[in-house]
Amino acid sequence: MIPLSTRMRPQSLDEFTGQEHFLYKGSLFYNSIKNKTFDSAIFFGPSGTGKTTLARIIAREMGGNFHELNASVSGTKELKELIEQAKVSFYGLENKTTYVYIDEFHRWSKLQQDSLLKALEEGVIKFIGSTTENPYFSINNAILSRVRNIYEFKRHSEAQLIEIIKRTISDKDRGLGCLNITWEEDAISVLAELSNGDARVALDTLGFISDNVDESVPVKKEQVAEAMQRKIGFYDKGDDRYNLLSALQKSIRGSDPDAAIHYFARLIDGGADIQMIGRRLMVIASEDVGMAYPSAVSIVTSCVQAALMVGLPEAAINLSQAVILLASAPKSNASYMAYENAMSDIRHKKIDDVPNHLRDSHYSGAKKMGYGTEYKYPHAYGGYVKQQYLPDNLYYEGVSYYNPTENGSESSFKKYLESLDKNKWQKK
Repeated sequence: MIPLSTRMRPQSLDEFTGQEHFLYKGSLFYNSIKNKTFDSAIFFGPSGTGKTTLARIIAREMGGNFHELNASVSGTKELKELIEQAKVSFYGLENKTTYVYIDEFHRWSKLQQDSLLKALEEGVIKFIGSTTENPYFSINNAILSRVRNIYEFKRHSEAQLIEIIKRTISDKDRGLGCLNITWEEDAISVLAELSNGDARVALDTLGFISDNVDESVPVKKEQVAEAMQRKIGFYDKGDDRYNLLSALQKSIRGSDPDAAIHYFARLIDGGADIQMIGRRLMVIASEDVGMAYPSAVSIVTSCVQAALMVGLPEAAINLSQAVILLASAPKSNASYMAYENAMSDIRHKKIDDVPNHLRDSHYSGAKKMGYGTEYKYPHAYGGYVKQQYLPDNLYYEGVSYYNPTENGSESSFKKYLESLDKNKWQKK
């Protein structure tokens, strides 16, 4: 039986839901497809966000041949055969472009990836590669230089998943509209939330429930939780996860490890996603602990990565270590406030140009314009030499963004900076 997620794949751009940050009517991406000028591209992002679906829609809209490979089971042999077929189609009477979509492209070796280069340069094929990994780390630079369009796919929001779920429930042609199954609103909301932005998970779970539920009784949130083997404590106990996340951060900021671990435990008990908690903890490490204990961000990141590797329930052990460390560490938001203050000036002040001595001088004619000629290389002076770095108007205003505290390790950074220049804004 064909999975529900496969049956419900959008067949056109108008049916496609999500990725509005680059795909919307009138966007360059949308227009390039409608105008049939779409070139090769790389799609990257989490599973279930529409990468394969959009590639198929593009090929259909462009009217070209479409071939799909999966890098985990295919290699250069299959690709070379496709390229030979594409040459016949491209140079022959058909004069048709061939689109080659390679899923999980990052799995190919450098040599395998390079087998695409000549065909791309000659225009014999248009290539769409998808990957769940950052292409700037997992795909060869030679490929990236020839594929200018790189699009990041983001997880579906809960609102988008609810829209997709409801459309599927009512669709009589490909969905569940012919069934006499009713769904409680809470059940749909829980399904959207627990799917974690993955439309494939949401629809296949929807199909599983629909195949095994009693049609005479509305589907409840407890059945969704059973199907996904997840807890729904937030819904059972009335806890709001965002209130709990807020209380967690404020308890950590207030250096109360007991309160922090309490709210963390409630998040875990409520079925909170590891990534949701992990992202908040990594932000706290820089926003609230910062330079008072600079190692916090590295340790917390390691704890979050470990939690993602081991999964729940053991992941709670890794995350609880991060919570206790952050709550017990000295606090400073000085680095965060330095950024905020600098950004405020950029948005509200007219800022002078980069001083001439700091400008790039590694090109012909730079010295004639006085760029970089008076720059003092600090290492030639033992590691520090007094000179102006800020733009002129900010320098003469005596602007200071970073104001270190005496808390934790930051006190040593403060003493070091003070030792460099007793009167930081003294003019020459």
